Amino acid sequence: MIERFGDGRDWFSEKRFGLFVHWGLYAIPAWHEQHQWRGRVDRTKYGELASQFNPTEFDPEAWLDLMEGAGMQYMCLTTKHHDGYCLWDTNQTDFKVTNSPYGKDVLAMLAASCQRRSVPLCLYHSVVDWHHPNYPNQGRSHELEGPLPRDEPDMGRYTEFLRAQVRELCTGYGKIHGLWWDMNVTGIRDTSINEMIRELQPDAVINNRGFDDGDFGTPERDYDRSVDEIRRFTTRTEACQSVGRESWGYKEDEDYYSERHLIRSVDRTMAKGGNYLLNIGPKADGTLPEKGIQLLQKVGDWYKRVRESFDDAEPASELTNNGEVLLTRKGNNLYVHLTQDPTCSRVVLDPLATAPKRAVVLNNGEEVETEVDLIPTRTMSREGILKAVEPCLRVRNLPIDELAGEVVVVKLEFDAFPA
Repeated sequence: MIERFGDGRDWFSEKRFGLFVHWGLYAIPAWHEQHQWRGRVDRTKYGELASQFNPTEFDPEAWLDLMEGAGMQYMCLTTKHHDGYCLWDTNQTDFKVTNSPYGKDVLAMLAASCQRRSVPLCLYHSVVDWHHPNYPNQGRSHELEGPLPRDEPDMGRYTEFLRAQVRELCTGYGKIHGLWWDMNVTGIRDTSINEMIRELQPDAVINNRGFDDGDFGTPERDYDRSVDEIRRFTTRTEACQSVGRESWGYKEDEDYYSERHLIRSVDRTMAKGGNYLLNIGPKADGTLPEKGIQLLQKVGDWYKRVRESFDDAEPASELTNNGEVLLTRKGNNLYVHLTQDPTCSRVVLDPLATAPKRAVVLNNGEEVETEVDLIPTRTMSREGILKAVEPCLRVRNLPIDELAGEVVVVKLEFDAFPA
């Protein structure tokens, strides 16, 4: 079991499914959140997008309706991405939303709605800044080739700018529940920055992409294959994924993930004890793309039906040597997660050899059969040699075809949990 903080940050262990929102100037060209860098757009030309940003349809209540409708319990917004554009009324730069035609403080509006609805709000903040003259762009990962004209590279001065911005975020918008750093490619360590956040916002969890190790790890998309190899997380972890394959921000012709892929991704993270942050990129007008909405709704519909297998449940996959499933446990209940595509309508949970009093598929409420018996195909080795085996628990007649687009989760109820 991962040790809790023992303070206000323990909300992070209780609310484990969140909505990530990547939004900024890059929604206007609608190609990628790193449009300036990946598209090799001149910095001055990119900056001209600020005069076009006018999200008149932005409605934070609509975002929260979608989030809560999908069973999500917290939100994380990009306050400033690598392009340096700020979605709040910062006093540190003119490159901000309140200088746009829209003129309103987006973060203030969202924070007010979250506070009214008791939704924990976390803030993404990029260390890389392609706009600020003091940031030392050196052509490293996710950096511009620099320095550029008018730049005065000075990491000390830039750090003070960043510190002042984070202080604004931690003092001007009510309770903040997390700071999500990104892209500290400088490698600089400075524990005082996170210490300032903790002093100002003691309930805020901080990730590991900033200036020290933070409170939790952040495996992204499907890049970290080691996540698939482990059976449980031993440290606090929040995996992140977007509904679209190409961009975290809004992409007009996005290639969206399948429902099945996203559901499996959520399940294999949360069944191992992690949190999950699923992203959508709003359009330039502030509305959310219809396909993205549909995917969040589909994932959320599944999640709400199987949610009890995650809430207050502990990873328990070590109870079986069946590597095709993951297990979670809560009291005398064991939950079987078919995270891989099942090849037949049964699941074998050796060496467990105790029959539950009841087995229910959480996806549809259907009861299924269980047996403790000797299974013929397991009595012989691959070499054709008879081997000694014991009877084990078998869950039968699972509706795998009817639920082919989902991860099937089976609840096994025991009178007393098997030793």
